[in-house]
Amino acid sequence: MSSMQRTLEGDVLVHHLKEDERMIDRTLLARHGRSARTLVKQGVLRITIIAIAPGGDMETHSTTGPVSMHVVEGEIVFTALGREYVARTGDILVMAPDVEHSVRSATGGVFLLTIVHSVADAERAPASAPAPGPEPSAS
Repeated sequence: MSSMQRTLEGDVLVHHLKEDERMIDRTLLARHGRSARTLVKQGVLRITIIAIAPGGDMETHSTTGPVSMHVVEGEIVFTALGREYVARTGDILVMAPDVEHSVRSATGGVFLLTIVHSVADAERAPASAPAPGPEPSAS
């Protein structure tokens, strides 16, 4: 199933993160310093697994909904509101809507990004619109 059509099929969807992590495009990771795969795109909910290569980063950006980032491997530095937050395996960082933030990692890591968009934003986005963040088919 493509990363862009990961909707809930029934009342429960189970993902095994280690399997999803293995689906990260290692070529894109090496070339662009990051790679991602959307796990769920359903209504207002987006869940994406993102890998950051050693020395990789994501430029400053924001989203209209609240976000959480759960580090599942390595160490990731999130910068928001002029402060750095070092997150290691198992740590979760949550940010309010519209908070500009950036991401980097000196050693590389993987995190699970969860975004809850407003209903208006979710309704405006066509079903095939890319989820926030890098996708395997884009940088």
